[in-house]
Amino acid sequence: LITDAGTPGISDPGEELVAMCQEAGITVTAVPGAAACITALTISGLSTRRFAFEAFLPTDKKERQAVLNELTEETRTMIVYEAPQLLLATLGDRRIRICRELTKKHETVFATTISAAVEYYKEQEPKGECVLVIEGKSRQEQIEEERQKWEEMSIQEHMDYYMDQGIQKKEAMKMVAKDRGVGKRDIYQA
Repeated sequence: LITDAGTPGISDPGEELVAMCQEAGITVTAVPGAAACITALTISGLSTRRFAFEAFLPTDKKERQAVLNELTEETRTMIVYEAPQLLLATLGDRRIRICRELTKKHETVFATTISAAVEYYKEQEPKGECVLVIEGKSRQEQIEEERQKWEEMSIQEHMDYYMDQGIQKKEAMKMVAKDRGVGKRDIYQA
């Protein structure tokens, strides 16, 4: 199985051909080549240390929404084969790289944010196959969201949350202070 673009066994019908060959007892080997997902990741300028490859999102609306909901909490860089305007509502305004026509003459990498990409594509119809490389949620974002969750309850409710679990008052105060990003003295005074 030979192609002039990418690796035909990654998120592609080539996967089915390989499975059929193996079932028939035909030896399968690979000559390393550029897979669109890895090529896009390596030229994106986003973190390559940890990444998640989602390929094409499901076409079933419920299944698609379930996958997108999972991705909202993803901290790894995400690689998705998808139209950028379909990700805005779910993933917020993260940094994104839209990679087109990889390893071909008209290869481009569009470095932007999801919202700017949506605006751009309202005017310009996307052409060619796109690989989206999306920044994962930062640890700081996670900490802020957690802190906001705690701040929605009163300090007393927060204390009760821990004390109801059998945690001593002094230890509960330390935990509440840590959750809220304040000193123990502030909790004690409250």
